[in-house]
Amino acid sequence: MSGATGGLSAPERIKRGKLSKRKKRKRIGFALDMTPLVDITFLLLTFFMFTTTMAAPQVMEMSIPPEVDVQIEVKENELLTLRLRNDGKLFWNMANDEPKPVEIKDLRKIAETENLRPEIQNKLITVFKVSDDAKYGDMIRVMDELNLAEIKISEVITQKKDDKGNPEKRKRKFTLAPLDTADVSLIRGL
Repeated sequence: MSGATGGLSAPERIKRGKLSKRKKRKRIGFALDMTPLVDITFLLLTFFMFTTTMAAPQVMEMSIPPEVDVQIEVKENELLTLRLRNDGKLFWNMANDEPKPVEIKDLRKIAETENLRPEIQNKLITVFKVSDDAKYGDMIRVMDELNLAEIKISEVITQKKDDKGNPEKRKRKFTLAPLDTADVSLIRGL
């Protein structure tokens, strides 16, 4: 046999039927000192850790008030209700009006229009009721549209002046609630 044998000694070669009188050559093993490579690896690792930007986590900030069992009186005409079913369909209504279906992409226009009505400007309370089985992505898309509507609403409201001549501040009122059986029966056939 000829060729590399992976560190094993080569077998004796036979010369025309006789055993060779030569001594076997032992293969010398190959050793690589890894110590400098470890140092270089850690240097490269720390270099790339410090020079790359870490991806900022995408977190939606929500301020949730403490649980309070006190009933709060709300004027019906200052209440915008949104209902999200488990199939992704969204419904909206003002006060006690019949719920109407709406596409999530059209919600921003409705939120802007209702929030900027002169008689309820800066007083509107938005109630977002979500089914327990609704997709999380649909809920986030609705909240994103409401947040995008806030840009125009805040811009219009801050152009007005309060009693002291300062720009009026936006008073956003929003609540998240589960979709109860009465809500489900309201939007069942729609």
